[in-house]
This record gives sequence, structure tokens and C-alpha cells, in this order.
Amino acid sequence: MWPLVGGIDEGTSSARFILFKAGTSDIVVSHQQELSQIYPQEGWVEQDPMEILKVVRICVETVIDKLIALGGSVNDIVGIGITNQRESTIVWDKTTGEPLYNSIVWLDMRTSSTVDELLDKVPNNCRNKNYLKPLCGLPLSPYFSAVKLKWLQDNIPIVKKAMAAGNCLFGTVDSWLIWNLTGGKNGGIHVTDVSNASRTMLMNIETLKWDPVLIKFFGIPISVLPKIKSSSEIYGYIADSSLTGVPLAGCLGDQQSALVGQQCLSRGQVI
Repeated sequence: MWPLVGGIDEGTSSARFILFKAGTSDIVVSHQQELSQIYPQEGWVEQDPMEILKVVRICVETVIDKLIALGGSVNDIVGIGITNQRESTIVWDKTTGEPLYNSIVWLDMRTSSTVDELLDKVPNNCRNKNYLKPLCGLPLSPYFSAVKLKWLQDNIPIVKKAMAAGNCLFGTVDSWLIWNLTGGKNGGIHVTDVSNASRTMLMNIETLKWDPVLIKFFGIPISVLPKIKSSSEIYGYIADSSLTGVPLAGCLGDQQSALVGQQCLSRGQVI
């Protein structure tokens, strides 16, 4: 069989795994499965990180079974990429691999009060929501991951304790999946890409690195943050499931990945 490229598409309502003929948009085989949402109270939206991981694994194994039935092999897969729901925030214990709280989904609004508290920190009492925009490109809003992470630090004792002990890891869904698929607590790679990091409010949009001013403003320990990588490079090799040994070599937040998929690669191609 021809060389294949795999795509893990982890969205808010479902996850998919798709195998394409390398260098084309031709789908060879795919599988999709729904994800559940949790609504603890009005305006709060959560998901179980372990369910996200389980559903991704089910999609992968189902596709591999279909591929073998077609006469193909895992050895035909030359690389895997991930696209994911952006801003959704996960914290977990790096020694046990267990989530410290449910994923706070991107559309969750519980952090409105956290935004108000952060606005009180803006100099000169101006409460300017765009105060950090020159650094991160984003206004202060409940939408972004740093505000969700700050809420977890302030309101969930086990998270605060794990941060203080240096055992807490933070990531958006891409980081959670990459860490687990490359070994988890047994050597998993803790990384994100620039497209997902750009939606946290913690990355400097000029340097493409975690910004010390932003980190200090939110009071987030840098030890929890993943390493920022480009969107196209080998992050590591899958050490989990039937894909063991396959390079994990691409990562993009969902809207950026859609833009790349439509080959909008130059300024001015989108109006």
C-alpha cells in the first residue's frame, strides 16, 4: 500500500482519526466517536480528560483494524499530526498521570470573576482589557487558557498544592494527548505548538516564547508550562497503542489547521 499520513482531530463534541494518502487529501479510512460534556452549573462546561484520551485511542485502534482489513499495515503510516479544540485547559500530576481536575472547555464562563480580579492589577486603575495585548495579542477574557489556569490555581486546592510541589503539568488538549501518546508518566513529551500557545495569553507573539511579564501578571509557575515547538516537526514517537514507533510530527489548533488545510499560507489570502 502507498505511504499514509494520520490525523487526530480532537474537537469539542467528538474525536476522529483519519488516514490520508501521503501528499494528497484522499481519505483511505477514518473513524469518529462522540465526546460527552459536563455542566456542573450554569455557564460551566467541562470534559473528562481521561474520556478524551480513551476516545482518541478507540478511534486509532478502530482505524488500524479497518486499515488491516483493507490489506494495509501500521508500517504504511509515515507520521501522525494532531489538531484540537483550542483554549480548553487541562492540569495533571506528572508522577501519576492523573488529571487534577476536569478539562475546562474553551466556552466555559466561570472565570468572569477572575478577569475582574486581574483587571484590578492593571496599573493606574485603568482596568484596560487590552493592557496585555501588545505582548500576547489578546484582550483579557474568560476565553483564554491563562485565565482558566489562574482560576484552577485559586479555587482547586489539589491544583495549588501540586503547583507548589512542582508536580503539576498544564496543557491545552494537544499537550495532554502528546504527553500521553509519547509515554505519559514514563517519559511523555510535554510540548505544545505556537498556534495553541498563542491562545493561552502567556506567549509573546514576537518571540514565540513564554513571556516573563505575562507569567508574572497571572502568577503562574513556569514549571507547569509545556515547551513551545513549531507546528511541523517530530515531537517524539508514539509509545502507546498500535501506532507505537510512529513519529508524532505535527500539531495545530483547529482554526489554524483549517486555514492551512485550505492552503491560506500568505498574507491577504483571507478576507
